[in-house]
Amino acid sequence: MRNLSVVTEFILLGIPHTEDLETMLFVLFLCFYIFTLIGNLLILLAIISSTRLHTPMYFFLCQLSVCDIFFPSVSSPKMLFYLSGNSRVISYAGCVSQLFFYHFLGCTECFLYTVMAYDRFVAICYPLRYTVIMSHRVCAILAMGTSFFGCIQATFLTTLTFQLPYCGANEVDYFFCDIPVMLKLACADTSALEMVGFISVGLMPLSCFLLILTSYSRIVYSILQIRSAEGRRRAFSTCSAHLTAILLFYMPVVLIYLRPTPSPWLDATVQVLNNLVTPMLNPLIYSLRNKEVKSSLRKVLYHLGFLPEQL
Repeated sequence: MRNLSVVTEFILLGIPHTEDLETMLFVLFLCFYIFTLIGNLLILLAIISSTRLHTPMYFFLCQLSVCDIFFPSVSSPKMLFYLSGNSRVISYAGCVSQLFFYHFLGCTECFLYTVMAYDRFVAICYPLRYTVIMSHRVCAILAMGTSFFGCIQATFLTTLTFQLPYCGANEVDYFFCDIPVMLKLACADTSALEMVGFISVGLMPLSCFLLILTSYSRIVYSILQIRSAEGRRRAFSTCSAHLTAILLFYMPVVLIYLRPTPSPWLDATVQVLNNLVTPMLNPLIYSLRNKEVKSSLRKVLYHLGFLPEQL
């Protein structure tokens, strides 16, 4: 029997098949990361600074922006660190932290999109009761609930992954610590845990997606009952940004975690899009077609000195 030592650190090998592209990837990912942080911070400032935007919809959009600031920050700093020529080593505790916070923020966003769909459902289907149903107390409970259940899901998945013994190879064939690549390094049978993880990771997004689908089925039915063409256009415009963001969020989840035959290069590419590009696009998606947000953004940029005069 081989005498295998317990693993105390891991080596991140990075994105597969990208050797000799470190400098280009560093510049590209750094730009994505900076634009993500700036875009979401501007959305936060725009909403906080405008009393007109202190409504449930924008309250949840604020929470989404906070998630989109921290979500790429789980893996991007370390990735940029080793792409710039520094060490690829990550401690055992660092690896556990990466996996936990990645799934905590990802699950929180998943629940948050469901809550945002419910908010649009109430606003369009029950407009006269909207302020009563979506009170400050209800909004606070829903916001805390998304983080609470995200934490429970992430704790379960992290415990499931790291209760396994890691005593052999320590090279992670990926750019951060995630469940599929970590299970490959465990020196124990992982078939049962892979099935449990597959069901857990698949069941939660699927449940949320079905709830979102139910909300939007009712929303579409209600919009079609609106007699005014202008009213229908405004209602569809309000929901289109949310639907676009939902599709950008769910497609990578399906491609990475629910495919029967994983492909390391495809998974890494989709994961980068999910970690960096989607959080960068969300501020654009929610502001380009929203006059109130654009107006508030102009005021913020004017006060910060980026616009010479208010338009």
